[in-house]
Amino acid sequence: MGRILLILFFISFSSGPIRCARDDGDDDRGGFVRSLDPKLLSLKEEKLSHFRIYWHDIVSGNNATSISVVPPSNKSTTGFGTINVIDDPLTLGPELSSKPVGKAQGFYTLSSQEEVGLLMSMNFAFTEGKYNGSTITVLGRNAVFNKVREMPVIGGSGLFRFARGYVQARTHTLNMKTRDAVVEYNCYVLHY
Repeated sequence: MGRILLILFFISFSSGPIRCARDDGDDDRGGFVRSLDPKLLSLKEEKLSHFRIYWHDIVSGNNATSISVVPPSNKSTTGFGTINVIDDPLTLGPELSSKPVGKAQGFYTLSSQEEVGLLMSMNFAFTEGKYNGSTITVLGRNAVFNKVREMPVIGGSGLFRFARGYVQARTHTLNMKTRDAVVEYNCYVLHY
């Protein structure tokens, strides 16, 4: 082992000085980052969009859209440690039969020992109208029994490239026996 380290030590000095890349805004100097004019990416003026959708988390029955992949590791009253993977419908109205506009895909984990608090990590993948194929990414804390929960929008794709903003979640219905829930999401997104 000592010989290998000694050989690596001599090789590192015989290969010449190590150069660090820096960003001067000039690609000819070996930098790996450069500044771009937003017009090159066809970015127009930034706008703020608001939309309201309903998230259907169906845990019970044969067509569950939320599956527990890691059960709690203890007898916690908050479900601490549980992880659910989701492919939840997003609709225009609170009824599951209302017009579908996409899916919420990702996971949530029960991450609080003191209350029912979730860490949400999901993409709203839209399938309707001009937003078909676009997504927004939500990542944040969701204290389930608070009247309104706010979580950040940390990015997006398609028409929501460079997205940032927040969502407000309000529970519309929650069946304590089945744990099925319908949550209203008001989304406020800055995008190009």
